[in-house]
Amino acid sequence: MGRKFAIAAWLISAISLTGGIAAAQEPPKGEPHPAATAQRGEPHPTVHGYQRVAPPAGWSTRPQTVDRAAYQHNYQAPRSFQIGPYHPPAGWSAHHWVYGQVLPRAYWVPAYIIADYWLFGLEVPPIGYEWVRDGADALLVNTANGEILQVEYGVFA
Repeated sequence: MGRKFAIAAWLISAISLTGGIAAAQEPPKGEPHPAATAQRGEPHPTVHGYQRVAPPAGWSTRPQTVDRAAYQHNYQAPRSFQIGPYHPPAGWSAHHWVYGQVLPRAYWVPAYIIADYWLFGLEVPPIGYEWVRDGADALLVNTANGEILQVEYGVFA
């Protein structure tokens, strides 16, 4: 009987010891288990929904005159942005444009105008000009005659 009692006492102490260890590993009531948090990721302390980037000062103050020599460039964009699919105007496909060429009128519609040009690192367009998208490129276009004043290649991925 003494041996059975010793084994039973040992089992009880082992169970108590294991239970005590398990209890020490459990988080306090009301907090998620660390393993569950690791799988889902913990909530970010500062981000609560989408907050639109504010436009920089002077973004809507367009230059009154155009210094053509200052604008006439074909640049490679320093970085690319992914903003969604691009669909060219009906009957057209993306083209490698250069300044001095004339962009077809089909591209001067609101679907292709880049109204938030500052989000993509594009310069403020002078009065009478707009940035438009053609494929991955941004083109600064004279809205009176379609002449391309500047090109930024690879603005969009």
